[in-house]
Amino acid sequence: MSVKTSQTTPAALPPSVFTLSPTAQLEALYTIIRDKTTSRGDFIFYSDRIIRLLVEEGLDHLPVVPKTVQTPTGSTYEGVGYEGKICGVSILRAGEAMEAGLREVCRSIRIGKILLQRDEETTLPKYYYSKFPEDIASRSVLLLDPVLASGGSSMKAVEILKEHGVPEERIIFINLISAPEGLKAFCTKYPAVRVITGWIDKGLNEKAYILPGLGDFGDRRYCL
Repeated sequence: MSVKTSQTTPAALPPSVFTLSPTAQLEALYTIIRDKTTSRGDFIFYSDRIIRLLVEEGLDHLPVVPKTVQTPTGSTYEGVGYEGKICGVSILRAGEAMEAGLREVCRSIRIGKILLQRDEETTLPKYYYSKFPEDIASRSVLLLDPVLASGGSSMKAVEILKEHGVPEERIIFINLISAPEGLKAFCTKYPAVRVITGWIDKGLNEKAYILPGLGDFGDRRYCL
């Protein structure tokens, strides 16, 4: 049986935005994590499944170079390998939830941190702390945050990365759920940053919360 997905797709997505294929399986996963009655354990399990899909998609956008290897049969295979080093950067606290999914597919990957908190009155992000690999300016960066709402926190994070020498074109922003308003603002300010999002929702309410959304990701992930 075919399923009509409820994902909102803007008429013309910016060329830097990429979404997961809206399959019935993906919508089933999102239905589970959106449900307010879903237990914390199930929320973690099923959101981790989506995160893994997103990380795999993000890795597909990293630059590669030709690489030749010898197979066990004595043959030569002309393949590719990743160009240069990569690292992850999570926007605390919710972004830490995506680190395990990244480590599952990238062994011994370095991961940096950015601590930003949203001012509930102004909805603007406040910057508190960051810690990166010393050579981050020479790496491709997978920026991790589950939610792109108004775009304030993610845009601030990119600003901080640029201040540390990371070019926009080497940043890939990965999130589970996004609002059209946030996507537009983010891509207008940073058109060279690629955005990998799992789902585009209808929009924001007056408090800048995504609708229909899934609630506060950090609270549902970390709080009993």
